[in-house]
Amino acid sequence: MPLAAALVAVGWLTWYLGSAIAWRQGALFLVGVAAGVALYHASFGFTSAWHALIADGRGAGLRAQILMLGVTCAAFYPVLAHGRFFGQAVRGSVAPVGIPVVVGAFLFGVGMQLGGGCASGTLYTAGGGSVRMLVTLVSFVAGSVIGAWQSPFWGHAPTWGPISLVATFGLWTALAMTLAAFALLAWASIALERRRRGAIEPVIIPLRKEHAVSGPWPLAAGAFALAAVNVATLALAGRPWGVTSAFALWGSKALAATGVGVGAWPYWQPPAQAAALHASIAGDVTSVMDIGIMLGALAAAGLAGRFAPNWRVPVRSLAAAAIGGLLLGYGARIAYGCNIGAFFSGVASSSVHGWVWFASALVGSAAGTKLRPFFGLRV
Repeated sequence: MPLAAALVAVGWLTWYLGSAIAWRQGALFLVGVAAGVALYHASFGFTSAWHALIADGRGAGLRAQILMLGVTCAAFYPVLAHGRFFGQAVRGSVAPVGIPVVVGAFLFGVGMQLGGGCASGTLYTAGGGSVRMLVTLVSFVAGSVIGAWQSPFWGHAPTWGPISLVATFGLWTALAMTLAAFALLAWASIALERRRRGAIEPVIIPLRKEHAVSGPWPLAAGAFALAAVNVATLALAGRPWGVTSAFALWGSKALAATGVGVGAWPYWQPPAQAAALHASIAGDVTSVMDIGIMLGALAAAGLAGRFAPNWRVPVRSLAAAAIGGLLLGYGARIAYGCNIGAFFSGVASSSVHGWVWFASALVGSAAGTKLRPFFGLRV
């Protein structure tokens, strides 16, 4: 039933988006579906990978993310330097560096460990049948709306302009610097894992044929798949992959439907933002891709025979999910994005803010890991 429902929904939405909006919108929805399948089958989560590194000294998840980033940067940097991709104008996710990024990413990191997922992780686990993660998702949306409402406050915080490594140092120097930084991170994770575990867990292992459709996939397969998702998003949308802007949109639309004047908020004043608030979410690229991720994960859970929602969730765990979701949404809005929009797409766009986001969110994850026992969660 989950698989059948997912396939029917995917088929209908692909037809509707392609005919009512544009063929690119239908294609981007399918890219989101593919992302959901890859995330679920590879269990590719930033939260679990960082938790394993912090709590247990296991770095395979982080190294898989480094692989994903390295492949994506190698594809993105030349394209962004050229400014066009298959004839379409493209732009990177380059944002300012400042206090909002540091604070927002730290809060996001704490929220990851309490809520049990990042932005993409919340979507794919909720789509895969996790009741607890549905609570995180609802709170994520609420936190995003609060962050949008308070955006003027953070607009006055100390901030430096956007810094692009490609624009500052040139294409090949920037790419060499970035790949060297990835190599250093991978070496550090290997050294830590060997010291704490005695041996390292491999990242690149073959994908067995019998697991191609129903999973599980090795981490490397997920890394290559998500790199392809971001490249496809750049080619079709003209900008990199993002997730959380849709949450602010969904929540604000819900408030507006109850009579709250969200349209007067400064966050919704820019023309593009105002148009999105008053239009259907079917025209919003991030929204249709997010819905695609959830349906892709639902289909993957059905294929794997693992769709089995557990309604008996401890109260303290639900409280952690709610608090974590609020921190995730609020942090993402003030830090110019989440683990996908700010970290993955930011670093792939050669933006310095992506690296600052990563460092601050990792510290936040360490703090969040320390808080987990207070909610009955495993350290």
